[in-house]
Amino acid sequence: MTKPKTDIPEDLRPAILDAVLTHVPFDGWSQAAVRAAAEDLELDPAMVELAYPGGVTEMIRAFSARADRMAVDALADRDLAALKIREKITLAVRLRIEVVAHYREAARAAIAHLAMPQNAAAGAAMTWATADALWRAVGDTSTDANYYSKRATLSGVFSATVLYWLNDESEGWEETWGFLDRRIEDVMRIEKAKGHLKKYTDRLPDLTKIMGRLRYPEARSGR
Repeated sequence: MTKPKTDIPEDLRPAILDAVLTHVPFDGWSQAAVRAAAEDLELDPAMVELAYPGGVTEMIRAFSARADRMAVDALADRDLAALKIREKITLAVRLRIEVVAHYREAARAAIAHLAMPQNAAAGAAMTWATADALWRAVGDTSTDANYYSKRATLSGVFSATVLYWLNDESEGWEETWGFLDRRIEDVMRIEKAKGHLKKYTDRLPDLTKIMGRLRYPEARSGR
């Protein structure tokens, strides 16, 4: 069976992304960067469009997904069993930022692009995908409401930390890691408070049953 004419070489997408990344610091995630990348690779612009039909937003998605995979691979080389959950997720966020350190301006430009109203949904989906990848990498297997709350919380922590990092000029980004530690501490404090509240509310009488008895006293008397 012959392949359709729309097939492209497997290595073309990453090659285009790499080429675009060299121009993003100067042109942003733009058609100018895409055209320059096509010239570098001696490609017809139509091939670039074929490889990334979603344009620069799809390229940013590929950039983010690549960084997710790199962070997950880096986590696989660490002894996570010896770490507490808060230490695992802190390390995960830190590694995810460190793998794009060489592309700091590309990350900055990506945030600017995704901040546009028409790209907000795509940006939110990418952040969620990152949170999901990191939670899975540290061993999270939740499938209940915790699955969503964990990823929503980490999405907020990750986004805030990245924004802080982009403006951090401290040695080794020590201020960013301090910021991350504080955000994780805030989350743990909230989760602890929620746990205490649940224990308290679990001991309270069932108000639904009480109100039912008040409304239907005959049920209480057995009539």
